[in-house]
Amino acid sequence: MAEISKTYNPKEIEDKWYKYWIENQYFKSKPNPDKEPYTIVIPPPNVTGVLHMGHMLNNTIQDVLTRKARMEGKEACWVPGTDHASIATEAKVVAMLKEQGINKADLTRDEFLKYCWEWTEKYGGIILQQLRKLGASCDWDRTRFTMEPSLYDAVIEVFVDLYNKGDIYRGHRMVNWDPQAKTTVSDEEVIMKDVQQKLYYIRYDGDEGSITIATVRPETIMADAAICVHPEDERFKHLIGKKVRIPLINREITIIADDYVEMEFGTGCLKVTPAHDQNDYALGQKHGLEIIDILTDEGKLNEKAQILVGEDRFVARKKIAKLLVESGNLVKEEEYKSTVGTSERTGAIIEPKLSLQWFLKMKRVSEPALENVMNDTIQLIPPKFKNTYSYWMENVRDWCISRQLWWGHRIPAFYMPDGTCIVAKDKKEALKIARDKYQLFALSETDLTQDEDVLDTWFSSWLWPISVFDGFKNPDNEDINYYYPTNDLVTAPEILFFWVARMIIAGYEYKGTYPFKNVYLTGIVRDKQGRKMSKSLGNSPDPIELIEKYGADGVRTGMLFSSPAGNDLPFDEKLCEQGRNFSNKIWNAFRLIKGWETSSEAAPASNKLAVSWFSSKMNKSVAEILDHYNKFRMSDALMSTYNLIWDDFCSLYLEMIKPAYIDGKGLPIDQETFDATLEIFDELMRLIHPWMPFISEELWQSIKDRKENDSICLATFPKGGEVNESLLADFELLLEIVSTVRNTRNSKQISPKEALPLAVKTDNQARYEALAGLIKKMANVSDIQYISEKTDGVSFVIKGDELTINLGSNINVDEERAALQKELDYTLGFKKSTEAKLSNERFVQNAKPEIIEKERQKLADADAKIKALEEAMAKLG
Repeated sequence: MAEISKTYNPKEIEDKWYKYWIENQYFKSKPNPDKEPYTIVIPPPNVTGVLHMGHMLNNTIQDVLTRKARMEGKEACWVPGTDHASIATEAKVVAMLKEQGINKADLTRDEFLKYCWEWTEKYGGIILQQLRKLGASCDWDRTRFTMEPSLYDAVIEVFVDLYNKGDIYRGHRMVNWDPQAKTTVSDEEVIMKDVQQKLYYIRYDGDEGSITIATVRPETIMADAAICVHPEDERFKHLIGKKVRIPLINREITIIADDYVEMEFGTGCLKVTPAHDQNDYALGQKHGLEIIDILTDEGKLNEKAQILVGEDRFVARKKIAKLLVESGNLVKEEEYKSTVGTSERTGAIIEPKLSLQWFLKMKRVSEPALENVMNDTIQLIPPKFKNTYSYWMENVRDWCISRQLWWGHRIPAFYMPDGTCIVAKDKKEALKIARDKYQLFALSETDLTQDEDVLDTWFSSWLWPISVFDGFKNPDNEDINYYYPTNDLVTAPEILFFWVARMIIAGYEYKGTYPFKNVYLTGIVRDKQGRKMSKSLGNSPDPIELIEKYGADGVRTGMLFSSPAGNDLPFDEKLCEQGRNFSNKIWNAFRLIKGWETSSEAAPASNKLAVSWFSSKMNKSVAEILDHYNKFRMSDALMSTYNLIWDDFCSLYLEMIKPAYIDGKGLPIDQETFDATLEIFDELMRLIHPWMPFISEELWQSIKDRKENDSICLATFPKGGEVNESLLADFELLLEIVSTVRNTRNSKQISPKEALPLAVKTDNQARYEALAGLIKKMANVSDIQYISEKTDGVSFVIKGDELTINLGSNINVDEERAALQKELDYTLGFKKSTEAKLSNERFVQNAKPEIIEKERQKLADADAKIKALEEAMAKLG
């Protein structure tokens, strides 16, 4: 065995073993027909990103699943990669150029893209490097990027295919417009926020009467196309069909009627502005109203507004309100709480805007994706998210897939001089179509102009499980045939529709099957106040600093001690401290074992019994842990492993077999027990390896000499084995005796070094005789006597047997009587509740037979205990 240092030094060990793993290519995967594949594709982080707490949680879970699969003999393949993140990256590059005094508008597209590529090459790999610090066992040779040639081509190919199928179209639709990024964003990228606004009551005057409306957006009155009232509203029936003038610009509009209007809300009158409100647009379409767009892409008033041209929309709001006061048309203002949509990426308030965009029809392609989640072909974990998923998918709207950006996959649409659009993978193909379809043989490539827009980032990442294996470039290649469909996806609930649903759609559309079998949805990492951790709030620790402080293994376990699927994780740095303490506990336990000298003497019966007990205990725990894994109860799997190592192995087993100390020097331990303990430790390291890869590798390598280039990464994950339930029950008795004797000592302030005699009144003497050596050692009992009559001392009852410790002069009769009476009262109450349960017909009819039998056994134990307690009290007089 290699030497092991006195203290655990995570950094030194982590760097050493990660380098070793990479050099030996333990994470590298290739198709192996003799092995079952296990595949995970990483949710590709943005190239703009650095490791945050959500990544830590997500990637630790992925690594645990991957490492366990690898140890189970599967061909484990965890594919890493990054997403080009159109809006986020373009915003970063624009900000960088601004600092250099360069305006994006002054650059050509190619010049700007050159800066984007430089930025990506410089910063894009940071997060993947950080994942190595965490211990992520990705196949780094397979790292993909959504803008690399193969994946770029896949996106273009899919666009052309869906267009040719009639699923993609171009049209004027109301979209969510981000005036800061100057692009559309999807419904899912709009974050609704509560805001305090003003409700402005504005009077519109006409020759045949006036009408007052209430709005939070007075800056859009210049775009009004009508005033709408409810047809049954007696207050306004006489005005339907009449005209009123828009204040400040005096343009006449008609008062129309529609039951869409709520008579009780506001004034019961609605200004209809089709160009600047989703609902108004639908109303405008229904009534054939004029669409007047008065805002520029930057959110400023344009010439159609007639007044305040060039002013920002929010500046204009205040100025319009002032002008309305001056004109006498502002009736009143009220404070009003409402919600506004904001851009997820820039935080800008979204502007509903009528725009010419590209859309994907979602109805047809969504059907198999809905059906196969609802019938559990694809499992959502936890299943509560099925409701959210079904609501989204049943109410799905066409996906606006175009973005007014330069960084991204450029839309493969080419326009002829007359505006005719041809969709093709490139100009050469477009020219061929133009010549074949339109007989325009004189046309050349220079006559074709490509669409300026790029595709929504999600339009590339929805292909990720297929494109990372080049499943579009070569649909029948070895990788895609072996690794697809993948096994598990670990991601966040907030992108369930953004990404997960769309990947499922793409999977059925292009591979005819699901892209993954299980979707494990992590919770949101929150601080102690319940706030989502974020840079903007300053409440999120730097994961790399946490790793420096507590070690990667400490942070990994800290993140997962309490993170049930789909539920938020209340993060506290103390969890990482607990993880580090766990590392130190394991380290010190191994140092203790390694420090023992061995002898050739035969193993005492108590040691053999302890080894047998722990083997059964471990086998039972492994079965539970495997069940937790199978049900994706990740935190439970970790906690069961933690308790087995910390409580059962370190605190109990090692104490049972630990050699005695005489005159400050430890006696040797027998070789048989020593070897068995190392075998147990070996299995424990394999059990904890997916969670704590670094310390488990270091200690596993130190247990014994290993083959060259051997690693715990490839060692067999524990499978469990035979469980001796009778022995486990005997040791429950043992541990209860030890605990009671120790507690009695403490309560009487007797030194733990003072050995005390124990008397046992039982019908099963053989059971105690087998445990006698361990009882004496762990409870410091000088002698065990088996009695049939009363004896002096402090008595207690365990499993119906009466045990008595002779404390000599240390006993206080009154105190003992009070303690026994208290225990008797409790046991009588317990018996009563158990009898009530067994007399309940509904319980007896519905409960499983083993549950009923367990309750009956509890009742029998209570009766035996009551009898023994009453005898003990009688003995005290």
